[in-house]
Amino acid sequence: MELQQPPNSGAPLQMDPPERQKKPDVVVPIRSLGQNHRGRICAHLKALNTHDRYYRFGFPATDAQIERYTGDLNFERDEIFGIYNRRLELIATAHLAYSSEDRKNAASEFGVSVLAPARGRGFGKRLFERAMMHARNEGVQTMFLHVLSENTIMLRIARKAGAKVVRDGSESEAHLHLPPATVNSQITEMVEEHLALANYQIKVQAHQFRSWLDRFDGGWRKSG
Repeated sequence: MELQQPPNSGAPLQMDPPERQKKPDVVVPIRSLGQNHRGRICAHLKALNTHDRYYRFGFPATDAQIERYTGDLNFERDEIFGIYNRRLELIATAHLAYSSEDRKNAASEFGVSVLAPARGRGFGKRLFERAMMHARNEGVQTMFLHVLSENTIMLRIARKAGAKVVRDGSESEAHLHLPPATVNSQITEMVEEHLALANYQIKVQAHQFRSWLDRFDGGWRKSG
């Protein structure tokens, strides 16, 4: 958020004391996923254990149900976000589903999953913020989050973002009203997407180089 000096005021901007200033956030490369990532999305969801599948879908989805879910993903209407590690494994994904093709008059629903080894790094929060920004820039006014009431981490993330949470027994629903898009929000999303794409390409090249080294080393050992 930019600090602006009040009009007709000669007073300098006030900054927080050094000990209160927050450390800058580490950039997490989150990229939009398309049709060509469908198989990796499926593999990511299958890697979730029974408990995590229960949190993600509201029931302990089987492999067959996950295959049907990923097979039905509509990449033209919805938005899928993902975080890759250096081995090109999807360690976290988010699905932003729209209620209609006309996004400006639609509501959106959010679902997220993070593999156990990648927990504790704030990936769920970052994916939620990325989805919020994208929905906002698309003109969406309301974002929904259906989550199990026991999923306190996700509910806390939604509340901190300003969502109103309504609990109904074992399930809760968060309603988040999004502000209108700004030039800053649109540029920020565009820059983040370009950075994430560049980061992904670097990981692809590094992975290919490591694979070549492994093959070269294996061939050298055989010849020796």
